[in-house]
Amino acid sequence: MTTVLTASSREAYRDTLLAAMPLDDRLVCLDSDTGLFLGKDFGTAADRYLNLGIAEQNLLGAAAGLARCGRIPFVNTMATFASTRALETVKIDLSYAHLPVRIAATHSGLSAGNLGPTHHSLEDLAIMRLLPGMTVLVPADAAATVALFEQCRDLPGPVYLRLDRVPTPTLPVDLPPIQIGRAQPLRQGSDLLLVCCGPYPVQLAVQAAELLAARGIEAAVLNMHTVKPLDEQALAGSEAPVVTIEEHWRTGGLGSAVAEALAETGRRVLRVGVPDRFVSMAGDQRFLLERSGITAESIEHAALRALGR
Repeated sequence: MTTVLTASSREAYRDTLLAAMPLDDRLVCLDSDTGLFLGKDFGTAADRYLNLGIAEQNLLGAAAGLARCGRIPFVNTMATFASTRALETVKIDLSYAHLPVRIAATHSGLSAGNLGPTHHSLEDLAIMRLLPGMTVLVPADAAATVALFEQCRDLPGPVYLRLDRVPTPTLPVDLPPIQIGRAQPLRQGSDLLLVCCGPYPVQLAVQAAELLAARGIEAAVLNMHTVKPLDEQALAGSEAPVVTIEEHWRTGGLGSAVAEALAETGRRVLRVGVPDRFVSMAGDQRFLLERSGITAESIEHAALRALGR
């Protein structure tokens, strides 16, 4: 796995939106004073950039109104505020109305670790995947962010695009292309299936697979960049035990979605994620992941338990 750093997924999203807006007058950018677009030139689309300030409910409500008028709003806010503070608006104005609003949720997981637990987003996948008609996307690097942006632009209904804050390693360029609703295989193996989403969980899952290979255990790795709709067909392609890895509380997110999908098959599913408690400290994202037990070694240990070793 390459360790070359690229732009963060939120920067890749920003640059892609800036390039797309002058070419598609349906696109509108609504901001919540994130600073992401500070000093950026929207060119001929400048009048379609609206900064509504730190008022997330109003932001999503305005986006719903614009979508009713034929626009495709991209709404920028922090993940924890999109999924909790603005939840009623997302539920009623977007999900119930099935409007094509794209929520670009930055600072996901523990990537706002320096701001403490008020800004950690460890609940958003659980909340967003429950809403009818909501597409939930979790790119693992900048290239995947660009691909998912382009593919979700004309999807019916709302989209939740979960973005990281800091630059992360790139995935190899020779992988199967990203496609919404289809898991991306990163590694083949018949003994075990590692299912992951998000930049660091994907990197750590591949590292864990290499550790397992040194033990003679061949683990397949699936990048489940689309948490909803979940690629159940990819999960059904194997009978091996499953370990899920995510930067989210263990409850309600990717692990729960996979466990629900496989509940009637009798396959064993173990979940690697943040334990059922707040991460009550501030710190670097990698440091907080390690303190939360999300490491290549912890994935390896979960895999061995799943195999009964």
